[in-house]
Amino acid sequence: MNRVSIIRKVNGPVVVGKNIGVFFMGEMVKVGEMKLVGEIVSLDEENVTIQVYEETTGLKPGDPFVGTGRPLSVILGPGLIGNIYDGIQRPLGKIEELSKGFYIGRGIETFPLDDEATWEVEMLKKVGDTVEPGEFYAKVRESESIIHRLMIPKDVRGKVIESAKSGKYRVKDVVMVVKDEDGEKHEIKLYQSWPVRTPRFYREKLMPRIPLITGQRVIDMFFPIAKGGSAAIPGGFGTGKTMTQHQLAKWADADVIVYIGCGERGNEMTEVLTEFPKLVDPRTGKSLMDRTILIANTSNMPVSAREASIYTGVTIAEYYRDMGYNVAIMADSTSRWAEALREISGRLEEIPAEEGYPAYLSSRIGGFYERAGKVVNLNGSEGSVTIIGAVSPPGGDLSDPVVQHTKRFVKCFWALDRDLAYSRHYPSINWLTSYSDYTEDLDEWFRKNVDENFSKYRKRAMELLNEDDRLQQIIKIMGEDVLPDDQKLVVSIARMIKVGILQQNAYSEIDSFCSLKRGFMMLKIVMDFYDRAVEFVKKKVALSQILKEDIVETMMRMKEMIGNDELEKFEDVRKMIDSHFEELERIYGS
Repeated sequence: MNRVSIIRKVNGPVVVGKNIGVFFMGEMVKVGEMKLVGEIVSLDEENVTIQVYEETTGLKPGDPFVGTGRPLSVILGPGLIGNIYDGIQRPLGKIEELSKGFYIGRGIETFPLDDEATWEVEMLKKVGDTVEPGEFYAKVRESESIIHRLMIPKDVRGKVIESAKSGKYRVKDVVMVVKDEDGEKHEIKLYQSWPVRTPRFYREKLMPRIPLITGQRVIDMFFPIAKGGSAAIPGGFGTGKTMTQHQLAKWADADVIVYIGCGERGNEMTEVLTEFPKLVDPRTGKSLMDRTILIANTSNMPVSAREASIYTGVTIAEYYRDMGYNVAIMADSTSRWAEALREISGRLEEIPAEEGYPAYLSSRIGGFYERAGKVVNLNGSEGSVTIIGAVSPPGGDLSDPVVQHTKRFVKCFWALDRDLAYSRHYPSINWLTSYSDYTEDLDEWFRKNVDENFSKYRKRAMELLNEDDRLQQIIKIMGEDVLPDDQKLVVSIARMIKVGILQQNAYSEIDSFCSLKRGFMMLKIVMDFYDRAVEFVKKKVALSQILKEDIVETMMRMKEMIGNDELEKFEDVRKMIDSHFEELERIYGS
């Protein structure tokens, strides 16, 4: 059937063509003589509306467009790890070679995986075996960190009638032939295709009960996220969204990291592209790129591809989840993605909703975050996708529609504070406006793996921080001198928590990453000190005597004095505090 039609109208990235009755919604098409990549987003009896993922300059009415007969999809197979793609999974390294310039050439068609590379394949199935969709049939060492488990494609089931021997193969080589019950033969290669807007299948969704350890105390101890959870990092310009995501990408105990630079400034994405290959994975001592996939779609790239980049990233993440891995997605930033939706919606002449965003903004945001989760895969393994999306509201206004809709679908909200950032307090997560709905779900894990009193100490510390916030309002008006000693003590201990515990230096060799046990021991020492100090305040002992300078300084500097593998040194701090209070007891008695 002839699938060639002609363009009627061009409006930026939106192209309207003649409907000849053979196209379908969501079909990928090649537009114009340069065969630009596009996707059908609207159909009626006369017209086909296409959003083009490349620059449309030079397109004109009368130019042809051709249907491919398949939806916008990604290619999944060995070679994804360590690669850098644009928003529609074109490898930027290959594009650079083919473009012969500083900018991405148009109409360049290239296979997303290296089809010349050979992989050492260990076959797991033999002739006569019966296979089902999602079942592992082979495995490949993709990097030092990742074993790539190859799976039967979604529409294939039956008996293996041909199977290659274990050995070296390219991704396009046929390594197996499966015959289904209808007698149809299916050739299995080392890669498969999956439509980006369709979530990959799984057997069962599980409750998230295990935390994603990030090494950032303010997150892990106060606003934890579960593996398979979702979180938003909203904040204005300069509050540290990108740096926070870099820290999470480096230190989070996920097996695979998918970093999506969605519409961010080119210099920020350049930093990611140049710095990530240099970072050392603390888990293996090898390059962090051994378990990372980068998707770069900067603000000067076509706006439609920005919209697609989010789906490209989450589909790749689901693929590794299906292998039994815990995957973390860093999406920076979903606000730029929403702005792409707004621009395309305007070009489509759709009726705008609040602040010009399309009426379906909420459902699109929800559809993205709902693809997070911990699941039982079709092959029986368990895996998870954790989504952490940065939100960049104009002027840092958290009443922005993107922020408000995002809050409906995420269970962690790490609100970045401009005042904290400008005072060099990082991570600048505001402990008063942030929250996590996973704390109760994870309490049992914390009790078993950290300390049985973990939740009690966390709750008491948060109560003290809230009380400090109330007192700070009084201090701003009347000064700290008007406060009684018990309230001055609250302010002093709260400062120890804020500066000594919640503040963390990303460039510190000792404190860039903090284990949960180390963080809890720091918090426990401070809170236990507070409990004992309260008793001496009741005895009318001067605060200057209770808050002895060397003791306070030691507690404030614990994070730089004691490393993750030196927990026994906390006993020395505790002994120092014990001696201090014993001396006070000797002097002031009961």
